[in-house]
Amino acid sequence: MGYLIIAIVMVTFTIMISKIWTICLIVFWRPYALTRHFRKQGVMGPRYSLVSGSLHDIKTMIIDARKSVMDKHSNDITQRVLPHYQIWSSLYGERFLYWYGTEAMICISDVELAKEILSNKFGFYPKRKVRPSLVTLIGEGLILSDGVDWVSRRRILNPAFSMDKLKVMISRMASCTISMVDEWKTKAIEAKDKSMTIEMSKEFKELTANIIAHTSFGTSYAHGREAFKAQTELQLLCAASSSNIFIPGTQYLPTKSNIEIWKLDRKIKKSLQCIIESRLSSQSDHCSYGDDLLGIMMDTKNDGANELKMNEIIEECKTFFFAGHETTSNWLVWTVFLLSLHKDWQDKLRQEILEICGMEIPDADMLSKLKMVNMVLLEALRLYCPAIELERIASKDTNLGDLMIPKGTCIKIPITMIHRSTKYWGEDANEFNPMRFINGVSKAANHPNALLAFSVGPRNCIGQNFAMLEVKTVMTLILQRFSWSLSPEYQHAPVNLLTLQPQHGIPIIIKPLEL
Repeated sequence: MGYLIIAIVMVTFTIMISKIWTICLIVFWRPYALTRHFRKQGVMGPRYSLVSGSLHDIKTMIIDARKSVMDKHSNDITQRVLPHYQIWSSLYGERFLYWYGTEAMICISDVELAKEILSNKFGFYPKRKVRPSLVTLIGEGLILSDGVDWVSRRRILNPAFSMDKLKVMISRMASCTISMVDEWKTKAIEAKDKSMTIEMSKEFKELTANIIAHTSFGTSYAHGREAFKAQTELQLLCAASSSNIFIPGTQYLPTKSNIEIWKLDRKIKKSLQCIIESRLSSQSDHCSYGDDLLGIMMDTKNDGANELKMNEIIEECKTFFFAGHETTSNWLVWTVFLLSLHKDWQDKLRQEILEICGMEIPDADMLSKLKMVNMVLLEALRLYCPAIELERIASKDTNLGDLMIPKGTCIKIPITMIHRSTKYWGEDANEFNPMRFINGVSKAANHPNALLAFSVGPRNCIGQNFAMLEVKTVMTLILQRFSWSLSPEYQHAPVNLLTLQPQHGIPIIIKPLEL
């Protein structure tokens, strides 16, 4: 018995020593070693603080930045949405090292290196693991999957985003939009001055949610309202905690924040489950569940090799419910904002639309001919890209340009900074100039991949053609029917809430063109 107790004590002691040693390596030795490693390569950065790394400084800078209001004519938003990047790049250069807790982050603003990272097909730069709360928000779907799992899911989902299928969706996109603009017109006509002020952020969130629900899930915003609302609340929680220290395992503790996350997750899953069950009950023959995104995922149940289980379908639904409306709504918001400041371009686009489409609902052929609309949308995407940065992690020690990146180092690619770099976009990089896209995306800058809004390489955005057709359709229908200007109440305060949003909304004064 005595020997057993001694053995248990020895094992326990060994485990404790091992744990303490691992903690010492993570908290003390690795930050010291990596700082020294990168300094030898000329990469500097802010000092590492015990456990918190650079998080305290990041949080302080972000809080200070959000107190400011910018000149509405200024597009230099880096100072507000990535203030720590702007400050550190001015102090340490284009490449710098900082710390997300004990995790090393290296900022890379070189487009050629970004292309090398994003185009790698050998798994050298997989997606970085994100916080559990973010997984709850966007689902363990295509965006967060890696390796063989990602290849399999991408292959399953690709058909839902083929151009033939997308062209058919335009009429449904238009129907949702016309319902919204008809309501605008009715309210504007009833007003004394035949105009009305609309908070565009709210309107476009509901519109794009309705469009993704109709086109990809065979339902409506009303039926998916609980999921969309819960995701919006969850997004705010995730954004608020993004610069806090995360301790693994704390996601299981019944804290106030975790309880709220669990409650919202249940709401999202319940709403999605109802949509899926509705589809199941509507198909009596069970030969096919439809050719939209949900139908394609459910049809894998008839294909054992690529079958998605019910919980996997729910996770993919979460991903596309969020990604399918959140980024597109913000793209629309910032496009309307820019056109409210540049009335000459608003007039040019309207003229082009009336020449090609008249007052008809546009089809795919008409949309493809709207060259100036395309140019303006790309410029809006450059200046106010919904995703402000991309990130990858080195899966092994690897050479990147003239750098040797140790395994486990996270690489940050700041889209907002790259899209404003005079090195790639010229001296007018911060100006609204759609003409830079007159010869297409690849010739708009000094590097063919300088526009990173949809990423590049094998993991580029699966929904980019869907998003472009949707935004073109919505803007065409609005420009046919309304002129608009920015409300005097507007405060120019772009903010990063996982996507780029107007902190105080965007109130726009709209006026129908025909009463």
